[in-house]
Amino acid sequence: MERRDKINYYLDLADVVAKRGTCLRKRYGAVIVKNDEVIATGYVGAPRGRKNCSDLGYCIREELKIPRGERYELCRSVHAEANAIISAPRDKMIGATLYLVGREVKSGNYVQNAGSCSMCKRLIINAGIAKVIIRDNDNDYRTIDINDWISDDESLNGEYGY
Repeated sequence: MERRDKINYYLDLADVVAKRGTCLRKRYGAVIVKNDEVIATGYVGAPRGRKNCSDLGYCIREELKIPRGERYELCRSVHAEANAIISAPRDKMIGATLYLVGREVKSGNYVQNAGSCSMCKRLIINAGIAKVIIRDNDNDYRTIDINDWISDDESLNGEYGY
């Protein structure tokens, strides 16, 4: 039996976490790991006590045909990365890795060119997380050094999306 490599193991965990998501468009799961210990997990869902889009049966961003990466202030959900960060103590996040997996709700396929939105990037930077690993398919992934997000500040260029 071949053993799963550690990076894909943590990405597999993030994929399972994503199944708890309540977004009608995309399901993301995030796992924060430091020193081979899972620190926190997070998935997409409305703030505690508020109704989720899956409960309401509609997504306002979808009804308004808002493209991916834009107008997140209209979204009911807290993103997976933000929920994981909220659940983790800061000292455990410094130098940690965040594993991220996104799937399209309708097809179940991986989100193409998945990544963190600009708001989540800011949270990840301030949390002290060192890198983000994002799944592209069952075995392939991208590794992002957070220092790249610091030096390449897309907010200065007015760029949308991710």
